[in-house]
Amino acid sequence: MRNLYINNSAITENEFLVQGPISQGFHWLSLTRREFEVHLADIQFMLDKLYQVQVLDLHISDILNNQLPSHYDYTSEYDIIIFRRLARGRTETDISSPGEILHTSRTKGGPPILKRIDTSPISLLVFDKLIISVHPADCAVRDLFANKLFNTVTISSSAHSSSRLPNNPVDLMLRMIGLVVDGYLDLRKELTRQLDHWQSELINPRARFNNWSALLDSRLTLHYLDEICEDQRAAIQDWIEALDSWLETDSLSNKDLELVKVRSRDVLEHIERVVHHVNRLEQSAETAVQMHFNIQSNRNNDVMKTLTALTAIFLPLNLITGFFGMNFEHFPFLKTEDGLLLTEIFMALLVVVLIVYFGVKSYLTTSDIKNHLLK
Repeated sequence: MRNLYINNSAITENEFLVQGPISQGFHWLSLTRREFEVHLADIQFMLDKLYQVQVLDLHISDILNNQLPSHYDYTSEYDIIIFRRLARGRTETDISSPGEILHTSRTKGGPPILKRIDTSPISLLVFDKLIISVHPADCAVRDLFANKLFNTVTISSSAHSSSRLPNNPVDLMLRMIGLVVDGYLDLRKELTRQLDHWQSELINPRARFNNWSALLDSRLTLHYLDEICEDQRAAIQDWIEALDSWLETDSLSNKDLELVKVRSRDVLEHIERVVHHVNRLEQSAETAVQMHFNIQSNRNNDVMKTLTALTAIFLPLNLITGFFGMNFEHFPFLKTEDGLLLTEIFMALLVVVLIVYFGVKSYLTTSDIKNHLLK
């Protein structure tokens, strides 16, 4: 558990719940999902003392549910956003319930990066002067964002510049979601490189691709990523629509409200970039599969064309040998001394004529014969 108190350009931290009323600044209380479950009674007591309100049972179930999609909901006292992350899964995401590594197991095939993407949700409860974030056990977002806040204070103090700390819980929530979304950028290059390697194997006419189960698993994984990104976008869009009904309050001035709207639109734009990239990867994988089958179909057509042309060349020879192999008692041509030589010359001439004819018609080329013999 981490409790950060942010007031203007100052920030302090302790490991206890908020003890008294918050007159200035605001608190950021961050817990793992298991910590939230264990300290739920104390958290409810704290909220009752601060705001005379408690988190609804339905929202508690949503926070503890590790499979819930991204969504936004609100009450008259607080707002709640469940936001699924796209990050590298290193360990179990919860003490009691391991995080979901997409819908695949580690024993299946496919690009390794797809099997290391963890999509466990992060829950954010936003109050007037308090924000509670609930993370998976291995979530690097909490520590990374906290360190970023402390570094901001250090830089501001050394440079004697104005503070760039969040002004309110809503601002902090949007910055944290932005950090979660931008975390996908760390995976984008490696994910693109892995899929490009698979595509090069699929469209290589000389390669024999047999790992179809892994390819199918990768396509399903990309489709699942697309669904997660769409849920993220829908959650932020619902949040932006709810902002239109907000009014100026003691903790959120009109200027701060405008800043929140701008930052919300910026987060939505980043999510749309991620959605576009995932869609492009999914389409690229589908296109590579279609190109692979087209290449194989063209290859089979070339083989059949070569075999058909060769069959057409030797078919008249079979006809000639069959004709002269008939058992008639009187067959004058067979009794002549030059019969065999003339027949061989005629058959060779016939083969040459047919080869030239098929070559002019592009039914048969030297490269086709070589490729057919090599294959």
